[in-house]
Amino acid sequence: MDSPQQVCEKYPVFLEVVFSMAMNLDPTLTPVALDTLGVLGGSVEGKQVLQKTGEKFTSVLKRMSKVAADGATELRVRCLEALAQLLTLPVEQQTDDLLLLTESWFNCLSSQPLLMIRNISTQPFPELHCSALRIFTAIGCQPWAQQLMIDTPGFVEWVMDRSVGKGKEAKDCKFELVGALLSSSSAQEIFGAHNYLKLKTYLREGPYYVNAVSSVTTEGAD
Repeated sequence: MDSPQQVCEKYPVFLEVVFSMAMNLDPTLTPVALDTLGVLGGSVEGKQVLQKTGEKFTSVLKRMSKVAADGATELRVRCLEALAQLLTLPVEQQTDDLLLLTESWFNCLSSQPLLMIRNISTQPFPELHCSALRIFTAIGCQPWAQQLMIDTPGFVEWVMDRSVGKGKEAKDCKFELVGALLSSSSAQEIFGAHNYLKLKTYLREGPYYVNAVSSVTTEGAD
């Protein structure tokens, strides 16, 4: 099977067609383009191929961000899932250049991309909630993203708030996010000892932990 770079070198028109399909918002073709971009950009080599197109891909990212924010629900989910694949960079693949690449792509999405994605996750659509969380999971092990999270007031507390997100899938997604944050050696230094220990406790307690609420009845009360 040809690698992303080989495909793009053999068929230079391929990326042009995919970009065009992603930009034109055709209900039939756009989902295919989004899935293709996600698969292509899921590998380091694919990321580098996309980065070489410069402004063309930047324009596609901005369009994807707009659709993720206010498109039809199914298309929003496809956009978020593709963005998560594009932004994924496991610890063992991280280099300074690749971290700069994912950070620049994330910053293309909005003037405040972290808050934009969190706002999407709080909307009353379970599928949007989990797809948005997967973006945070994708960037969670990357030092620049961890720094952005700790610099955003209330964000780390929101991550650890178990009342956010209902249902098994939402709890699983949140648990994966916490695991991603802790998978990086930079987490303890960036989040600080207090937050780091709370995240470790969250992970140890598992995805479905419920705080026991003790109710005290006062004798003789109405």
